[in-house]
Amino acid sequence: MMEELTALDPMTLKVSELLKEVHLQTSSSFTKLVEDTVSAIRESINQIPEGLEVTAKEARGFVRDIGADKAEFKFKRPSYIEVCGSYSINSIARPDTGVDILLRLPKECFNEKDYLNHRYHAKRFLYLCVIKKFLKSSSSISKVEWSTFQNEARKPVLLVYPANNISEAPEFFVRVIPTAKSLFDVSRLDLRRNNIRALNQDGSTLPSPRYNTSILEDMSLEENNEFLRKTFAGWKELGEALILLKVWARQRSSVYVHDCLNGFLLAIILSYLATHEKINKTMRPLQMFRVTLDFIGNSKLWARGLYFHKNVTITKEDRMKNIESFPVFLCDAHSSTNLTYRISKSAFSELQEEAVITLQCLGKFGDGAFEDIFTTNVDFSSKYDHYIRLNLKGSKEVYSSGFCLDDECWRLYEKQVHDLLSQGLGDRTKSVRVIWRNSSSGCSLEKGFSTLDREPLIVGISMSTPEKAFRVVDIGPDAEDRDAVLKFRKFWGEKAELRRFQDGRIAESTVWETKDWTKHLILKRIVEHVLVRHLSLSETNITQIVDQLDFSLLHGGTDPVSFFPNLLGTFEILERRLRSIEDVPLKISHVQPLDPALRSTSVFPPEPHPLANEKGSGGKLSKLTSSCIQPLEVMIQLEGSGNWPKDDVTIQKTKSAFLLKIGESLQSNWGMRCDATEDEVVVLLSGYAFRLKILHERALALVNSGIATQRAKRVFGADKSLFFESQHASMIKGLLKPYPAYGPVVRLAKRWVASHLFSASLADETVELLVAYLFVKSLPFKTPCSRITGFLRFLRLLADYDWTFSPMVIDMKDDLSPSDKKEIEDNFRLSRKGYAGNMQNISPAMFLATSYDKASEAWTSSSPNSMELKRLIAYARSSANLLTKLICQDESDSLRWECLLRTPFNNYDAVVLLHGDKLPFPRHLLFPSLVNQGRVVARGNASKSFSPFFSSEDLRGRNLQKLKDKLMVDFDPLRLYVTDLKREFSTVKLWYDALGGDAIGLTWDRSGSKKRQRDEQEDEEKDPVSILKGVGEAGKGFVKSVHLVKVPKLT
Repeated sequence: MMEELTALDPMTLKVSELLKEVHLQTSSSFTKLVEDTVSAIRESINQIPEGLEVTAKEARGFVRDIGADKAEFKFKRPSYIEVCGSYSINSIARPDTGVDILLRLPKECFNEKDYLNHRYHAKRFLYLCVIKKFLKSSSSISKVEWSTFQNEARKPVLLVYPANNISEAPEFFVRVIPTAKSLFDVSRLDLRRNNIRALNQDGSTLPSPRYNTSILEDMSLEENNEFLRKTFAGWKELGEALILLKVWARQRSSVYVHDCLNGFLLAIILSYLATHEKINKTMRPLQMFRVTLDFIGNSKLWARGLYFHKNVTITKEDRMKNIESFPVFLCDAHSSTNLTYRISKSAFSELQEEAVITLQCLGKFGDGAFEDIFTTNVDFSSKYDHYIRLNLKGSKEVYSSGFCLDDECWRLYEKQVHDLLSQGLGDRTKSVRVIWRNSSSGCSLEKGFSTLDREPLIVGISMSTPEKAFRVVDIGPDAEDRDAVLKFRKFWGEKAELRRFQDGRIAESTVWETKDWTKHLILKRIVEHVLVRHLSLSETNITQIVDQLDFSLLHGGTDPVSFFPNLLGTFEILERRLRSIEDVPLKISHVQPLDPALRSTSVFPPEPHPLANEKGSGGKLSKLTSSCIQPLEVMIQLEGSGNWPKDDVTIQKTKSAFLLKIGESLQSNWGMRCDATEDEVVVLLSGYAFRLKILHERALALVNSGIATQRAKRVFGADKSLFFESQHASMIKGLLKPYPAYGPVVRLAKRWVASHLFSASLADETVELLVAYLFVKSLPFKTPCSRITGFLRFLRLLADYDWTFSPMVIDMKDDLSPSDKKEIEDNFRLSRKGYAGNMQNISPAMFLATSYDKASEAWTSSSPNSMELKRLIAYARSSANLLTKLICQDESDSLRWECLLRTPFNNYDAVVLLHGDKLPFPRHLLFPSLVNQGRVVARGNASKSFSPFFSSEDLRGRNLQKLKDKLMVDFDPLRLYVTDLKREFSTVKLWYDALGGDAIGLTWDRSGSKKRQRDEQEDEEKDPVSILKGVGEAGKGFVKSVHLVKVPKLT
């Protein structure tokens, strides 16, 4: 027990602080606000004349649309107005500050048979209409508006806002909820009875269980409220457990919604567990929270129905009737009312899954469990792999059979969409979630229901596996099964076709032919076909969030990842040739690809270049044949030998000699072009350039042991970097097969980083590790299977992670031992130790630990620094908010999506614009940059000495060898220009896009070393315009213009 308490302590402490923050305590000022507002409501109601004639004229539209045949009555004031809900049991959880009151509808206003044909619902609304009219005339009340009870349009409620408010509850309102205690004979509302005459099939009436329960719910509200009040009275821990459950549920928008959970149901479930002694007064709130989630997620009692009565025998027939009528049945403590009648089958499945995932989070105390459970937003946009919006505004198909029968038309349409998509997508999906928030506060319900379609219907789809989701062929029934074939063809229409398969089987099928790089669009095509065919929707009314950001990864209209199989095949040829070399003293024992393009994480993996071929061969030249080629890094290791020299310089020269010899061998044996330097050899093969480097492990051992001299460490630092690259490449390669979405998410993340000019702040490897963290540590989510969902989670991770006080541990295979984790924690604390008083300059600001790098040396030791990270976080938060808005709201404008990748230049002190046609790969440029702020201080003409494409004159000659000689390997004028600027202008901080941007952002850098401070003192004497002119002069022929956006404060 003591061990459990020790393990719980950190979590319990955080939970205690959370409760202090979110629990709205009933202070004297808040209590007075509640009492004054309720008193104002009572006074307004008391002003209503007794016997006032109320007719359907008060709300013709509502009465018409609800289908009520009688609605007249004489007004009588309510005899019962009582505060209820969270306020009555002291469990209001911020940001909610509303208080509920129950208002008993007088029996004199109703007839004996008003339970028929929506008469009750019509009179209920008309009664509230009268009250609303008088409330609006009260000086104590600022506003009165309509809302609905759990999104049920036929059961409106009033929201009353007081004229005066207090700071601790600025959004305070009182919700007026009518009750119907003892209005009708309960037996008349049996689940098997029909109480809506229009509800029939082929002349036979059908039961109306949902309609009946809707009335029974109002009849039992008072008793259930009193039951909750007694259960929670004097039990502080139970109230706190309820608050924790509310906070947890609110973070999960797929379950805290009209067809699933709400605060009342959470209180009821807690009361059920307390009544059945599953929780008791010896438990703490967190323990009750865990027990409740375990009950929700794992209890088998849900399948039989839940009953508060311990000693009352429920017949098997009644149990079956209840379960057949509703997916979930929880009978209240006083009647036969199902309190969970709104919960749908799909919603309950989602709820159980969320509960199980949360229990998994609870099982890992000390590893972000609290944040995963209570502070991470598991909303629709980040939870599901595929998001759909249906614009149904003005669609009469939705209510063609009437707005309200047994259930409301919006709920029926939700079910119809769910069933269609579930049938069409089959085992491609794990779950389909459909929600239509059709009613919102402030609507004019008096006019009817026709305006309750303003909000789009939203669908979230969780894929089962990428292999199933992106399957090209679906096999249907065998040709001999005529009934099944007719059903299949009726569903799929022209997409159904008869096929013979390799095993000889002849069956119906649907085929979704597509290129490999567009397989992620297969689900989109299926959804569109099904919805257009069966719901008569136009394609313009169906928005699917799938490919809106694909434009950022395309090159010439094609995703260059399509060349990956060709690239991989070329590398395998290179590997075989390297391993087969015989005329080198030591055989090559290992060849490893290090470049991101060789692990599917490069934004622009190279296309085969027609001039990068062996001697005497060449590809087809086009008008836009590039004059540049980027080499792909490859590491080689030689077999072991004791004859390596021990002197650092001699080791380096020996490596160079090996590289030269390897290059000569490749050239002489296979006619490959090779360019050699002291550190590397670049070889051209089948359209690609490969940069070969040798890893010398003895040098690495010397550096790690601390024996090597400072000079040796500088020389061998390259080996250590190469070792890190090797370990990293192996680790990332292991993610590609189990997580096919990993590569596309990384590519989007890298594109975003570069487009906002953070290329110098986040290394490619850093981005890959951040995204890897999302996949290997996916809780409280499931592993993402789509690129946009993964990208949104990446932005939120960057924005919300506690970088200052928490190391990020990327444990790919869950194989870090306790001693490894302790070493990482010790290294992290050591990195923060010297900055206790000033956390602005901590290093590394972003601590990323892996099995091969437990001290975060490899990728983030120098960047991002604290200032860069702060800027990154701000940009990530802004982009995450925009992306969430684009996903959830009815926004299909492509320009809005482009905003995610357009960086605002007003956040820089100066901007340098480059000639786009002088970039080595101009087609990588997303958008030509334009600066509208500040003033131009320098302009420059484009150089004629370089072109990213071979000229027509070069191509006309068709001399392949001359063209090959002109091919520039690893030429990047932006990189060279940035290097020059860093050397010449230490007072400016440079921000740029290494993927092909045509702009460089400059900020005035006031931080740094004594040397920089001396440089700054010298530069202070210069006018900022002079500095910027020097920046422009340094890039003569490459720089288009230099803009001073903000005048610097250099003194």
